[in-house]
Amino acid sequence: MNYSSILFETIKLYVSPKELSWIETKANGSLQSLQTAFVATPRFVSKTTINLTDSINGINITDWTLDRLVRVYLLTKLDSSVKEDYTKSLDTLFEIAENNEAVALISALSFFDYPEYWLLRATDAVRSNIGLVFDAIAFQNPYPMQYFSELAWNQLILKCIFNDKPIHRIQGLNERANQALANSISDFAHERWAAGRSVPAQAWRLVSKFMNETILSDICTLFVSQNPNDKIAATLVCSETDFVFAKEELKKYPELNSKNLSWEMLEV
Repeated sequence: MNYSSILFETIKLYVSPKELSWIETKANGSLQSLQTAFVATPRFVSKTTINLTDSINGINITDWTLDRLVRVYLLTKLDSSVKEDYTKSLDTLFEIAENNEAVALISALSFFDYPEYWLLRATDAVRSNIGLVFDAIAFQNPYPMQYFSELAWNQLILKCIFNDKPIHRIQGLNERANQALANSISDFAHERWAAGRSVPAQAWRLVSKFMNETILSDICTLFVSQNPNDKIAATLVCSETDFVFAKEELKKYPELNSKNLSWEMLEV
């Protein structure tokens, strides 16, 4: 599928005639022209907010700014026929990128050819201390779901939980849940509780399929928490799991009806 054309059609909904002329000129230029235009885009394109419900190649671009979208579009215009030249061109942009340029590059990963080549760039973004860059790989981005190893995936999720970020915005969240991650969430909870701190209630959605006695003990702690969100999470976990002892625990709290509850209630 020609995602470049789809991106361009979306761009045309938001640009002025002057902006459109600049974009068309640069998109049909040389490699050097495209690289220069990528950097210069905010000088010629506004930061109008995109409001689009449909995704493009699995990427939800709602709340992107127009200049970010244009930058991603320009990247799709790079000639990818020779892998070495293509990857070198993009690597150059990665290496000199300031924060907003890095956000656009990370946002565009699923549009790049040779997707496995960009894995190190993606995992570097997970380790970034720059919030905008981390958010670009974590949220509304299908690349981690598609290409991260279990270890890299778990690191992404745990960093979000540690920083109280909205994990429901991560694509593939439920599909890539795993036992190691569930165990790590339990360990993290023990550390938080020992320090007198709380755990984001939404994190427990990732343990339902991987329940064991240790995690059940954590869920029992949630049931007696003073935080109503913890009680909701405990109820939902016990209603979703096949672990018999969790079902028995849920029966102790008849006032908590899972039919009236959902994980969406905990999304902030």
